[in-house]
Amino acid sequence: MNGSAHLPTIDELKDQARRLRSRLAAAGTQIGHGQALELLAAQHGYKDWNTLHAAVGNRPRCPVALGQHVRGRYLGQPFAGAVIGVQTLQQPDRYRLTLQFDEPVDVVRFDSFSAFRSRVSCVVNGAGVTLEKTSDGQPHLVLQR
Repeated sequence: MNGSAHLPTIDELKDQARRLRSRLAAAGTQIGHGQALELLAAQHGYKDWNTLHAAVGNRPRCPVALGQHVRGRYLGQPFAGAVIGVQTLQQPDRYRLTLQFDEPVDVVRFDSFSAFRSRVSCVVNGAGVTLEKTSDGQPHLVLQR
């Protein structure tokens, strides 16, 4: 059986099942939604849909989805941007995110110069907060909920 770290969400799996049914129907083969779910379970290495559902349903949820527009604070500065990368890591409740900011964020607090970031990658927990902190104890990135 495969680990659940790289499995799609339940909603994504159900959407895959709908697409599978549509493609098979277009090719002249009719199957029920339940059959499509069972085929997906086998494709992911599970004995049946119930086992796959349990494996996916029992893992922590990523705080964001690919393509989602998010807001928060990065190095103390407010940002808005799109999630352009999401990866579930092996450590429990850890996700690597890549964010593309709508507008570059100045990450330097000195008035004498600036350093702008328009894309960042970071590792967050299920609450959308990095474990890494700045010298003043604030998380590098915090997503708004």
